[in-house]
Amino acid sequence: MPSASSAVNRLIQQFDLRPHPEGGYYRETYRCEERVQRLQSGRERSASTAIYYLLSGDAYSAWHRIRSDELWHFYAGCPLGIHVLDDAGQLRTLRLGNALEEPDTVFQAVVPARCWFAAERIDRQSYSFVGCTVAPGFEFSEFELADTAELQMQYPQHAKLIGRLGRAADSSHV
Repeated sequence: MPSASSAVNRLIQQFDLRPHPEGGYYRETYRCEERVQRLQSGRERSASTAIYYLLSGDAYSAWHRIRSDELWHFYAGCPLGIHVLDDAGQLRTLRLGNALEEPDTVFQAVVPARCWFAAERIDRQSYSFVGCTVAPGFEFSEFELADTAELQMQYPQHAKLIGRLGRAADSSHV
């Protein structure tokens, strides 16, 4: 069985993955040609998009949110914990993994639009290779990386987890 680092290198090369701003590696694999219009903003966008996404080493998916539902799909490696915070401050952790081998996991998990979320591997010595499908389609203009301190003040009951998976805010806002 190949080591985690050789498997990670193979995945990066085979699927032409690039660094993602929230952590890990990714590549967009699909962008629907059909366009839809957002009711609130009137902006047009692709009806759907999809990516490959890889977490390994020290990488995690930092707290962020987008304006669309995001469906995560498990492909290979170890299970992934996807932490989701709703507007009321309720935290739930979805466990994405091989549901045939890990009974407490699911092959697919949905993160609702506008919820803050972050993801990390359950086994820090392994990797997680997953996919994400977004509808209406993902646009970086609707991606917001959380300001860790602000999120901790908004949800103090989850400050430790937010701090562990946080990064400084960038200029992209939902």
